[in-house]
Amino acid sequence: MKLSFYSLIILALVAIAPAWAQTGDAAAGQAKIATCSACHGMDGTGIVPLYPNIGGQGEAYLYKQIWDIKNGTRTVIEMAPFTLALTDQDILDISAYYAAQPMQLTGAQPLESEAYSLGSEDFLALGESVYRAGNLSNGVPACTGCHSPTGKGNYPAGFPALSGQKHEYLVKQLTDFQNNIRTNDGDTEIMRGVAERLSQLEIEAVANFISGLN
Repeated sequence: MKLSFYSLIILALVAIAPAWAQTGDAAAGQAKIATCSACHGMDGTGIVPLYPNIGGQGEAYLYKQIWDIKNGTRTVIEMAPFTLALTDQDILDISAYYAAQPMQLTGAQPLESEAYSLGSEDFLALGESVYRAGNLSNGVPACTGCHSPTGKGNYPAGFPALSGQKHEYLVKQLTDFQNNIRTNDGDTEIMRGVAERLSQLEIEAVANFISGLN
């Protein structure tokens, strides 16, 4: 029997459900972020639109992303050279430090709707609809299933917080997942499966809604 995409998501959630057991030392991490802070700041706020806000992000998610960049599973050219010398403990400590920082909120950018001849209210409504309910007509599941209704994510499962993330960064990540450029979403390919079903308008709209989700 062929499983639906929704069933695959449920199976993926079960597969990665064990609680995050590794923790770092946030105080030690503060002494190790000199290089990180050049792009992400001391509080985890990305200094340009394509650099993500990582303050308040889940420790497990941060740890995995840094490791994936270090070992080449996720390609981030700007970060790769700086991860090479990091030990496992360094990554744990840096992740713990940024996870302990307050989450920074970007705010929705309704003017983006002008490119699609939609009014601001309609554009925001589309983004909220995709985030909260998905789109049954093209098989897009609701984002809330993994990232929570408030956008705070699921830290034990390693699903990232999205609330207040930069619009430009979110658009790039969804587009990279859609085009199979970013592939570190596991064997079940959850994000690639979601992104390939989204239209460009839906990507722009849901990213815009998430950036203002508080």
